[in-house]
Amino acid sequence: MISALVREELLAGPKYLLDYFESFGDSAELVSTVEEMLDLRNAYLVAGAVSQKWSADALHVAIATMSGCAALVSWNFKHLVNFRRISMYNAVNVSRGYGPVAIHTPEEMIYGVKD
Repeated sequence: MISALVREELLAGPKYLLDYFESFGDSAELVSTVEEMLDLRNAYLVAGAVSQKWSADALHVAIATMSGCAALVSWNFKHLVNFRRISMYNAVNVSRGYGPVAIHTPEEMIYGVKD
């Protein structure tokens, strides 16, 4: 799954990244943002997981949570792949009846790579 939010962010970046993203074609489901995801994002903000300035990062977590993703994969160590923040996101998830979301680096998600 790849969110429409990721696509929006890639539109502002280097063309090769957007080209890579689009090379997935139909092999990845594009997930749109719905109002309930915005509500969950706002709950993360109220809980202090991140500040309003970083609300897009909280929205990534809300989208992954509500889409049933096995994991959110990111290199964003400040606002996403961060032990304290992951605990805060998941506390909100549990309080709202959602399961926890796993947040990992790409390196943690690569299987079968030989040393």
